[in-house]
Amino acid sequence: MTPDLEPANTSSAVARRELRDLVREQLRLLLEQQNLTGAKALLGPVQPPDVAEAIEGLPDMMQVLAFRLLPKNEAAEVYEYLDSSVQQLLVEDFKRQEVIDIVDKMSPDDRAKLFDELPAKLVRRLVDQLSPAEREATALLLGYEAGTAGRIMTPKYISLKEEMTVEQAIDRIRRLADVTATIYYLYVTDNTRRLTGIVSLRDIVTAQPTEHVSGLVTREVVSVPTSEDQEEVARIIQRYDFLAIPVVDSEDRLVGIVTADDAIDLS
Repeated sequence: MTPDLEPANTSSAVARRELRDLVREQLRLLLEQQNLTGAKALLGPVQPPDVAEAIEGLPDMMQVLAFRLLPKNEAAEVYEYLDSSVQQLLVEDFKRQEVIDIVDKMSPDDRAKLFDELPAKLVRRLVDQLSPAEREATALLLGYEAGTAGRIMTPKYISLKEEMTVEQAIDRIRRLADVTATIYYLYVTDNTRRLTGIVSLRDIVTAQPTEHVSGLVTREVVSVPTSEDQEEVARIIQRYDFLAIPVVDSEDRLVGIVTADDAIDLS
C-alpha cells in the first residue's frame, strides 16, 4: 500500500516557516552580540515579507535597530509588510528625513493605511513633507471615506486611449511600467477619463504596431464605485480571480485600481 504523501504546498509552507524562524533567531543573536555587519549580511538575501516577519518577532528596540540596517529601497518595501503597530514604533523613532524618505517611497494606498493609524498632527507633518506628486496621490485617497474602495485604491495604473495605435500604446506602457501597480491589464478611457473597456498586455504585444487599441478592447468590464465597501471589493476580486479591479467615480471616470494583493490584505 502506497503511503500518503504530504501535499507539496504544505511542505513548502512548513519549510518557509522554519526559514523565517531561523532568520528571526539568528537575527536576535547577532543583534544581542552587536554584530551589525553579520545581521546586515543575514538579511541581504531574505525576501521582504520574511524580513518583516523576522523584525516583528524582535523586542521593540531591536526592531528599530534591525530596520535601520536595511538599504533605503528595501526598507520602503519591508515597511509595507510590517504590522501597523511596528510601523508606528518606527515612525516615532526615526529622524524626520528618514521617515519622509520611506513614506515617500510607499505606494499611495499603503501610505493611506499607515496614515489611518497615526495621530492627525503627525499625518499633517508627513503629508507636507512628501514630494508634490505623492502628496497629491495621498490627498486623493484620504479624501474618500474610510472602509471604501476609494480609500484602498492606488491611482498608479496605465490607461490608454482608443485612438492610440499599438505602437503608441507600447511606448506609453514602457514609460509608465516602473510606476504602475500592474501592467498585465490596461484600462481604456475616452477623453473625459470615462472607463470604456479593458485590454490585456498580451493582446497589445501580439497585435500589429499600426493596429488601433479600439480593435482590441473588451467592452464588458467589471468595476466598482469609489464608495463600494472594501470587503465587497475583496469578494469580487476573489470571485473572479482578478489581478486588479478598476475603481470609478460617480460619472464612471477611472480614478484608480484595487489590486489582488490589497484584496488579500482585507480578507
